[in-house]
Amino acid sequence: MNRTVSRSDDRNQVSHLYNDPFPTLETRMNQLFRGMLDSSGAADMAFGPYPVDVAEDDDKIVIETELPGFQQDEINVNVENGVLSINAERKLKHSKAGTKRHLQERRFTRVQRAFTLPRTVDGSDVDAHLDAGILTLTLKKTEESKPRKIEIRASSQSA
Repeated sequence: MNRTVSRSDDRNQVSHLYNDPFPTLETRMNQLFRGMLDSSGAADMAFGPYPVDVAEDDDKIVIETELPGFQQDEINVNVENGVLSINAERKLKHSKAGTKRHLQERRFTRVQRAFTLPRTVDGSDVDAHLDAGILTLTLKKTEESKPRKIEIRASSQSA
Protein backbone atom coordinates (compact mmCIF):
# COMPACT_ATOMS: atom_id res chain seq x y z
CA MET A 1 0.00 0.00 0.00
CA ASN A 2 1.42 3.36 -1.00
CA ARG A 3 0.43 6.10 1.39
CA THR A 4 0.80 9.68 0.26
CA VAL A 5 0.35 12.81 2.25
CA SER A 6 -1.09 15.44 -0.10
CA ARG A 7 -2.83 18.77 -0.13
CA SER A 8 -5.00 20.58 -2.56
CA ASP A 9 -3.95 23.95 -3.88
CA ASP A 10 -6.20 26.80 -5.03
CA ARG A 11 -6.91 25.12 -8.36
CA ASN A 12 -7.97 21.83 -6.70
CA GLN A 13 -4.82 20.14 -7.92
CA VAL A 14 -3.20 17.66 -5.61
CA SER A 15 0.48 18.15 -4.88
CA HIS A 16 2.40 15.40 -3.13
CA LEU A 17 4.34 16.45 -0.08
CA TYR A 18 5.49 13.06 1.11
CA ASN A 19 5.70 9.59 -0.42
CA ASP A 20 5.89 6.65 1.92
CA PRO A 21 9.41 5.18 1.46
CA PHE A 22 8.54 1.64 2.56
CA PRO A 23 7.10 0.32 -0.70
CA THR A 24 10.20 1.67 -2.49
CA LEU A 25 12.45 0.08 0.11
CA GLU A 26 10.62 -3.22 -0.24
CA THR A 27 11.00 -3.10 -4.03
CA ARG A 28 14.72 -2.36 -3.73
CA MET A 29 15.25 -5.21 -1.24
CA ASN A 30 13.43 -7.64 -3.53
CA GLN A 31 15.64 -6.55 -6.45
CA LEU A 32 18.74 -7.03 -4.32
CA PHE A 33 17.81 -10.53 -3.23
CA ARG A 34 16.60 -11.48 -6.68
CA GLY A 35 20.03 -10.53 -8.03
CA MET A 36 21.76 -12.75 -5.49
CA LEU A 37 19.69 -15.78 -6.36
CA ASP A 38 19.91 -17.87 -9.47
CA SER A 39 16.93 -19.17 -11.40
CA SER A 40 16.39 -22.04 -8.96
CA GLY A 41 16.17 -19.63 -6.04
CA ALA A 42 19.39 -20.84 -4.40
CA ALA A 43 22.32 -18.66 -3.49
CA ASP A 44 25.47 -19.18 -5.55
CA MET A 45 28.01 -18.50 -2.83
CA ALA A 46 28.57 -19.38 0.75
CA PHE A 47 26.47 -18.53 3.71
CA GLY A 48 28.91 -17.26 6.19
CA PRO A 49 30.98 -16.62 7.97
CA TYR A 50 29.88 -19.32 10.32
CA PRO A 51 29.84 -18.50 14.05
CA VAL A 52 33.12 -18.81 15.94
CA ASP A 53 33.81 -19.06 19.67
CA VAL A 54 37.27 -18.30 21.08
CA ALA A 55 38.21 -19.24 24.65
CA GLU A 56 41.50 -18.97 26.52
CA ASP A 57 43.04 -20.36 29.67
CA ASP A 58 46.59 -20.34 31.06
CA ASP A 59 47.81 -23.09 28.71
CA LYS A 60 45.89 -22.74 25.45
CA ILE A 61 43.49 -20.91 23.16
CA VAL A 62 40.54 -22.91 21.81
CA ILE A 63 38.70 -21.88 18.66
CA GLU A 64 35.40 -23.57 17.81
CA THR A 65 33.51 -22.92 14.59
CA GLU A 66 30.40 -24.42 13.09
CA LEU A 67 30.94 -26.05 9.69
CA PRO A 68 27.71 -27.97 9.19
CA GLY A 69 27.72 -30.50 6.40
CA PHE A 70 31.47 -30.27 5.69
CA GLN A 71 33.56 -33.43 5.64
CA GLN A 72 37.07 -33.60 7.04
CA ASP A 73 38.67 -33.69 3.56
CA GLU A 74 36.82 -30.48 2.58
CA ILE A 75 38.45 -28.41 5.36
CA ASN A 76 41.98 -26.94 5.39
CA VAL A 77 43.58 -25.29 8.41
CA ASN A 78 46.88 -23.47 7.92
CA VAL A 79 49.20 -21.30 9.98
CA GLU A 80 51.46 -18.97 8.05
CA ASN A 81 53.24 -15.80 9.19
CA GLY A 82 51.27 -15.66 12.44
CA VAL A 83 47.87 -16.02 10.74
CA LEU A 84 45.62 -19.03 11.29
CA SER A 85 43.29 -19.60 8.34
CA ILE A 86 40.32 -21.94 8.03
CA ASN A 87 39.12 -22.74 4.51
CA ALA A 88 36.24 -25.07 3.80
CA GLU A 89 34.86 -25.82 0.36
CA ARG A 90 32.01 -28.10 -0.64
CA LYS A 91 31.58 -28.63 -4.36
CA LEU A 92 28.36 -29.22 -6.22
CA LYS A 93 27.52 -32.90 -6.47
CA HIS A 94 26.44 -33.89 -9.94
CA SER A 95 23.46 -36.11 -10.58
CA LYS A 96 23.73 -39.50 -12.14
CA ALA A 97 22.92 -39.68 -15.83
CA GLY A 98 19.19 -40.02 -16.33
CA THR A 99 18.32 -38.39 -12.98
CA LYS A 100 16.00 -35.41 -13.18
CA ARG A 101 16.35 -32.83 -10.43
CA HIS A 102 13.21 -31.03 -9.34
CA LEU A 103 14.85 -28.75 -6.78
CA GLN A 104 18.49 -28.08 -5.93
CA GLU A 105 19.14 -25.54 -3.19
CA ARG A 106 22.36 -27.06 -1.85
CA ARG A 107 25.20 -25.76 -3.96
CA PHE A 108 28.86 -24.94 -3.98
CA THR A 109 29.83 -23.43 -0.66
CA ARG A 110 33.08 -21.83 0.43
CA VAL A 111 33.90 -20.54 3.90
CA GLN A 112 37.06 -18.63 4.76
CA ARG A 113 38.08 -17.26 8.15
CA ALA A 114 41.45 -15.92 9.28
CA PHE A 115 42.77 -15.00 12.72
CA THR A 116 45.97 -13.17 13.59
CA LEU A 117 47.63 -15.20 16.31
CA PRO A 118 49.03 -13.44 19.36
CA ARG A 119 52.73 -13.87 20.09
CA THR A 120 51.78 -15.97 23.09
CA VAL A 121 50.67 -18.84 20.84
CA ASP A 122 52.92 -21.55 19.43
CA GLY A 123 51.65 -21.73 15.83
CA SER A 124 53.56 -24.96 15.20
CA ASP A 125 51.48 -26.88 17.75
CA VAL A 126 47.81 -26.82 16.65
CA ASP A 127 45.39 -29.67 17.27
CA ALA A 128 42.35 -29.82 14.96
CA HIS A 129 39.28 -31.98 15.59
CA LEU A 130 35.98 -32.19 13.65
CA ASP A 131 32.96 -33.64 15.42
CA ALA A 132 29.30 -33.28 14.41
CA GLY A 133 29.99 -30.23 12.25
CA ILE A 134 32.02 -28.41 14.93
CA LEU A 135 35.69 -27.77 14.15
CA THR A 136 37.73 -27.37 17.33
CA LEU A 137 41.25 -25.96 17.12
CA THR A 138 43.47 -26.04 20.18
CA LEU A 139 46.51 -23.77 20.08
CA LYS A 140 49.04 -24.20 22.85
CA LYS A 141 50.67 -21.17 24.38
CA THR A 142 54.42 -20.74 24.49
CA GLU A 143 56.10 -21.57 27.78
CA GLU A 144 57.33 -17.99 28.13
CA SER A 145 53.78 -16.65 27.96
CA LYS A 146 52.29 -18.95 30.57
CA PRO A 147 51.77 -17.39 33.98
CA ARG A 148 54.17 -18.62 36.59
CA LYS A 149 54.27 -18.12 40.29
CA ILE A 150 57.21 -16.16 41.61
CA GLU A 151 58.45 -17.44 44.94
CA ILE A 152 59.11 -14.80 47.54
CA ARG A 153 62.08 -15.47 49.79
CA ALA A 154 62.24 -14.40 53.36
CA SER A 155 64.84 -11.78 54.09
CA SER A 156 67.76 -12.95 56.17
CA GLN A 157 68.12 -10.00 58.50
CA SER A 158 70.31 -10.54 61.49
CA ALA A 159 69.61 -8.45 64.52
